[in-house]
Amino acid sequence: MTLLAIDNLTKVFGGVRAVDGVSFSLEAGELLAMIGPNGAGKSTCFNMVNGQLAPDSGRIVLAGVDIGGLPPHDIWRRGVGRTFQVAATFSSMKAIENVQMALISRQSRIGRLWKPAARYAREEAQALLRRVGMAEQAERPCGVLAYGDVKRVELAIALAGAPKLLLMDEPTAGMAPGERNALMALTREIAHDSGVGVLFTEHSMDVVFGYADRIIVLARGRLIAQGDPRGVRNDPRVREVYFDARHRVIGASE
Repeated sequence: MTLLAIDNLTKVFGGVRAVDGVSFSLEAGELLAMIGPNGAGKSTCFNMVNGQLAPDSGRIVLAGVDIGGLPPHDIWRRGVGRTFQVAATFSSMKAIENVQMALISRQSRIGRLWKPAARYAREEAQALLRRVGMAEQAERPCGVLAYGDVKRVELAIALAGAPKLLLMDEPTAGMAPGERNALMALTREIAHDSGVGVLFTEHSMDVVFGYADRIIVLARGRLIAQGDPRGVRNDPRVREVYFDARHRVIGASE
């Protein structure tokens, strides 16, 4: 089932077409990687889906509803979650409290709680932390956790919004190889088991080709290739974009 449909999406900054007529789709339960060199338009496209930027033209259709140009909070309430390149958590708060705050926000209870926030939705928060392998660290402040564990807490926070679509901006940035593989394996398991669609950007080609179900490739604002990992790896246009002067794939092994 098509969850997200992007049709002829365009964004212009001062005459520069940062995103130029891009179209693609994402199925429920699918991991779709968006890759491209610096300046390809990945962040601009990503931010239009998230609502941080309004498209100049084109459509962003989520589960049959055009969400293009809606503010981020409306898009979030329609089922779009997000994680960030630099993990966004409250470092002084416990892991479980971070997830509780997301649950409180989802249910629009901020400002009208009948009991202390620390007691609200603890069981649901604990279940989400268990889902991402962080139940044993629930009572520890995020500021003392290893970075890979903070990334898992951030994933639990995103899942607290009950998303249909999860946007992940370079989810493994700053992580060791073992942590990267563990996080992406967990993300793939959640997506395939629950039907959440995942759109992610990533510079590590090992992660992209190891975990994406499909890949789309942008260059200079245009979509130049899309398909399964094997097909994209062997596409001559992609190889031209990702090869250096010595004809070696940057960030990936052959």
